[in-house]
Amino acid sequence: MPKPSVVKPEGSEVIADEVLDGRRRRTFSVQFKRRILEQATACENHGEIAVLLRKHGLYSSHLAQWRAQFSEGGNAALAAKPAGRKPRQNIKDQRIAELERQLAKLTSRLDLSEKLVALQKKAQELFAALASAETTR
Repeated sequence: MPKPSVVKPEGSEVIADEVLDGRRRRTFSVQFKRRILEQATACENHGEIAVLLRKHGLYSSHLAQWRAQFSEGGNAALAAKPAGRKPRQNIKDQRIAELERQLAKLTSRLDLSEKLVALQKKAQELFAALASAETTR
């Protein structure tokens, strides 16, 4: 069954707003973040941090996030990270990682098996020594 034709009323065309079209997310340099953290640490009186944040147009969440990043990894953690998902590994890298996991698992199983064989040999030697001790009595 064919779709009915849709008649668009005049003036229904969407036009982009030039003011909103030019907006971009703010980015802050490592030096700026570090300077703000130092200034916030130097604040002693009640309300000084709020004045500092208002002066630079920042939120308290910026300050909290930057403090956590700095305590976690220093200046390197304050550097901007690229937006978006992490790039996927290619098929070869995925296969290598899978084979390394299998190798680690099989290596641990081999170590356990070797230890069990050594235990069995010691038990056999012990039983042989007990048997020869009883026959000599």
